[in-house]
Amino acid sequence: MAARQTELAREQEYVTRLYERLDTLRERTQSQLKEVLATGAVGTMQNRSERDTFAEMYATRLARLWAVERGLVFGRLDHADEGRLYIGKLGLTDDDQQRLLIDWRAPVAQPFYRATPAAPMGVTRRRHLQTKGRSVVGVDDDLLDLDSLTDDDRATLNGEAALLAALDERRTGRMRDIVATIQAEQDRVIRSDLNGVLVVQGGPGTGKTVVALHRAAYLLYTHRERLERRGVLILGPNLTFLRYIEQVLPSLGETDVLLSTVGELYPGVTATARERPEVAALKGDLRMTGVIAKAVRDRQRVPRKPIELPLGRVTLTIDRAMLDAAKSKATRSRRPHNQARAVFVRSLLNALARQQARKIGKGLLDEDDLADLREDLRTEPVVKAALNRLWPYLTPQRLLLGLYGSQERLDHAAAALTPAERALLRRDGGPWTDSDVPLLDEAADLLGEIDEQVLRATALQAEEELAAARQAEEHEREAELAYAREVLELTGLSDVMEAERLAERQRGEGPRLTTAERAAADRTWAYGHVIVDEAQELSPMAWRAVMRRCPTRSMTIVGDIAQTGSAAGARSWGEVLDPYVAGRWRQERLTVNYRTPVELMEVAARVLATVDPALEAPTSVRESGARPWSAPLAALPEIVKAEVGEGGKVAVVVPDALLPDLGEQVAGAVPGAVVVRPGAGRAGGAEALDAPVAVLGVADAKGLEFDSVVVAEPGLIAAQSPRGPSDLYVALTRATQRLGVVHEEPLSDALRDLPSRSTLSANGV
Repeated sequence: MAARQTELAREQEYVTRLYERLDTLRERTQSQLKEVLATGAVGTMQNRSERDTFAEMYATRLARLWAVERGLVFGRLDHADEGRLYIGKLGLTDDDQQRLLIDWRAPVAQPFYRATPAAPMGVTRRRHLQTKGRSVVGVDDDLLDLDSLTDDDRATLNGEAALLAALDERRTGRMRDIVATIQAEQDRVIRSDLNGVLVVQGGPGTGKTVVALHRAAYLLYTHRERLERRGVLILGPNLTFLRYIEQVLPSLGETDVLLSTVGELYPGVTATARERPEVAALKGDLRMTGVIAKAVRDRQRVPRKPIELPLGRVTLTIDRAMLDAAKSKATRSRRPHNQARAVFVRSLLNALARQQARKIGKGLLDEDDLADLREDLRTEPVVKAALNRLWPYLTPQRLLLGLYGSQERLDHAAAALTPAERALLRRDGGPWTDSDVPLLDEAADLLGEIDEQVLRATALQAEEELAAARQAEEHEREAELAYAREVLELTGLSDVMEAERLAERQRGEGPRLTTAERAAADRTWAYGHVIVDEAQELSPMAWRAVMRRCPTRSMTIVGDIAQTGSAAGARSWGEVLDPYVAGRWRQERLTVNYRTPVELMEVAARVLATVDPALEAPTSVRESGARPWSAPLAALPEIVKAEVGEGGKVAVVVPDALLPDLGEQVAGAVPGAVVVRPGAGRAGGAEALDAPVAVLGVADAKGLEFDSVVVAEPGLIAAQSPRGPSDLYVALTRATQRLGVVHEEPLSDALRDLPSRSTLSANGV
């Protein structure tokens, strides 16, 4: 911890120097701009043109100097021969033209993205800097060349690099070979070809996530032209995990990486609630594609009896023949439901217009007459109501809520399901769950977009929308003006330009959304590459949603079949991928566990054997000297306090049913302890990661690591779902140093031999 703080202080000193240089350049450029503007619009046309050119140049330079304020520097390269190079958003030199900061686009910065342990490009260490404002809040090192490390270098390593160096230092012979193996197998994955689907299968502690993220950085650099327009999607298992990894990718000012969970894939919906295992398994089943398709068709009604439409002195009739003809035309158009509605409506309105013409004695109609009658009918309330009943505009949310909330609709649309399964789907309202999102996406694919103009059903709605739009526009203009005044004050230009003029100029440019922001708002966005972490958890329905977002099938799939905890998750990679890319996916395996100690993996391996005797745990390469233990559940609060005293982050992984009670006990006994509840969102995840103790369920622990882990009631975790033993395996492999279980229920055979905590303490172990 002391070494880390020392490194943070050293980096802070250098970063402060960089910002001081940035401030100096801003002051100079601002002075130059004011000097040019002070000359005024005088002299010849050529003089005025030159003045405007210089003014624009200085203004552009000043704007760029302000634009890099956030995340000015994000990396460092340590070369064996050339010393250190800091990498950032632009290049900086001092007054003697000595390099202070390298622009990330410069050729000399390439190793920051391309260097690997197998091809280090002369780099011994790559350091990632995390900053908040002008403060350095974190450093993380990638170790690229073990043999070039000096003793001083070893003392300043942080993150995984420190662990690798420690492994190499504590072992001889085979350890050197194993460390080299770690680097080689990870390098092979990182540099694998962009095209096609790459599966990275690896057990706990093998570095799957780190490899996936470094692969993202490598691909973004190597294939920038291909990926920058379409972007990269990284899917994680939960919001806490996304908070955990969000600072791993270099803070390049890149705009083409979106971090998301499956529950966030549908724009406008953030589903954090979780289903019961049996409901999640059903909603993830591919049979739901038929249920959703039938639910859409059921809303395209063809009543058996004719529909009477009284219009003053004339009553029109929609009969079965008209409906069949209109529906047939709409179906043959092969358009989604909401677009096909226009075909259906036009056909019915044409038939009704001709019927009306006959009844009022108009005789033959030309196209103009028919169009006039059709538009008159379209605005008739009784006609509009009938059309909306026969073929309504539908949103995915409305379709699913209508399906879940009606037993009659469920019985018809889900007739292929058993009555018990239909009962699992039945609900009235409630929050969206992560299992609902793939179904919303499936429905959106069948329904298509809705014409917003058509949705303005009444003049009152239009008037309310107009008033709201005017109010929003006024607020926006006030905010723009306030921002313009702030910018002019910061730059010292308030005496040469009016705030209203600057605000108008900025307004004309319009909002500049990043690639990730545009992609997140567009359900139909096609990404250049998709990375799925903890991919074994995705249901078949979730995979359909993911595949829609990557038509090129350029993907990196990262996971471990042995850790599948979701009842709807994968049993094999072939089962997942063959329906989409049969014969066109390849697999790499990570086999070396360099984080989880041997003592802990021996226990986890016994549990893994209960999942499937054919599965093999990864090979651990280090020992911690701390044996796993067991203790009574009643002692949990005191045990957690003691673990905090040992140092590092502590997690208490509990069965879902006991989370409220045990979370309250721990939070009451340990200051700063945080309970991660399903639905807490990214803010809750951030709070848990920053806390000394986190109490959470297995689903929220996936992909995370803690120094010490206490697993509460392992028997209940194993029994809480059909994949419970896999969940227990996950829980037991989150620790990097110490592991214990607390229980009242009897322990399984795999855990029964754990010594008691009190016995180990008495023996000084």
